[in-house]
Amino acid sequence: MKTKPDLSFWKLWNLSFGFFGVQIAYALQSANISRIFSTLGADPHNLSYFWILPPLMGILVQPIVGTLSDRTWTRFGRRIPYLFIGALVAVLVMCLLPNAGSLGLTIGAAMIFGLVSLMFLDTSINMAMQPFKMLVGDMVNEKQKAKAYSIQSFLCNAGSVAGYVFPFFFTWLGIQNEAAAGVVPDSVIWSFYVGAAILILCVIYTTVKVKEWNPQEYAMYNGIQNKEEKKDSANWFTLLKNAPSTFWKVGLVQFFCWAAFMYMWTYTPGAIASACWDVDMTLADATTSAAYQEAGNWVGILFAVQAIGSVVWAALLPQFKNTKLAYSLSLVLGGIGFAMVPFIHNQYAQFIPFLLIGCAWAAMLAMPFTFVTNALQGYGHMGAYLGLFNGTICVPQIVAALLGGVILSLVGSIQGNMMIVAGVLLICGSVAVTVIRNK
Repeated sequence: MKTKPDLSFWKLWNLSFGFFGVQIAYALQSANISRIFSTLGADPHNLSYFWILPPLMGILVQPIVGTLSDRTWTRFGRRIPYLFIGALVAVLVMCLLPNAGSLGLTIGAAMIFGLVSLMFLDTSINMAMQPFKMLVGDMVNEKQKAKAYSIQSFLCNAGSVAGYVFPFFFTWLGIQNEAAAGVVPDSVIWSFYVGAAILILCVIYTTVKVKEWNPQEYAMYNGIQNKEEKKDSANWFTLLKNAPSTFWKVGLVQFFCWAAFMYMWTYTPGAIASACWDVDMTLADATTSAAYQEAGNWVGILFAVQAIGSVVWAALLPQFKNTKLAYSLSLVLGGIGFAMVPFIHNQYAQFIPFLLIGCAWAAMLAMPFTFVTNALQGYGHMGAYLGLFNGTICVPQIVAALLGGVILSLVGSIQGNMMIVAGVLLICGSVAVTVIRNK
């Protein structure tokens, strides 16, 4: 097998630049889906059900795109065709989804239109996201992979911050942040339009700048990977049966963590509107108020603060000699942050809990794969195991979404209390870290 050549900084940058646009789309979805469906008239007890689709599409689409692109060879490459098709569909749906309430449909029909649009948006974002990870694996040598993924992480966080602040920014520019009952404000609609334009431009840039290797070159540089791909066709149930105990112990931590963040994405708009704008979220017309829409814009700012906190904490995590301590402490800090949210009534003071939540997010993105890849040394089937490990991200979100309405009723139908539930889940996750064996 021939050693992969070193790539310049700009070639590494070009491999991942499209990820900036994809992450803008993902951030707009994360920060605004609850706001959109609440505006359309969704009952808060049913709100979490709309969040079943993102993880469900992730657990279905990412392995399929990975498997199919492994077998695809075209004049445009093997990964880029999936990236481009996914981005095109995402752009179309991003222009449709926020207009669900503007088409003269009944409330029920608007909900169904929005739900179908969300399904296609999730599918297309996952289809566009997966190829970036595989492009780095295909074309970057081991020495430069850390640098390549660092660039990808930077673009990911930068795209998140941009997507989160768009509604606030466009409102500041003078675009209307209020609308008739059941209609999504123009500030949100234009955020999706601009996000869609940036997404397709970024993907076109990557498509033009990146030239994937042909089959002969790929085989020359990735001979070992080709053999691994054949071995990784082993039965998934057999692999799970033989998985190291650390795989399942980290999976338990993942369950608590991703369930907590599912409730953050679902209930933060209502929690912030209630805590900082005194909106009574139990009223039927609460989401038509100017205060609720202003709170919705501020949620994007808070999510951007969380992303910034995550970047800062991620830089500090390597300074901890005890990895388990760093992991557990990060989750405790995030749990405290969640629990603080309903008790802080100043919108700027909310920066503090969301910075703490960013600490947990940084650990969730880095620590699990550290423990699992260490435990899998000598097991083989690394690619298959990491694909299966993605289920520990998606399944908890699906379970949390299914139970969201029930738990909301148990905590008095107060959305701010769901942030406390999220905090308790993160504390449980920090306790579960103690059972992991650090190989």
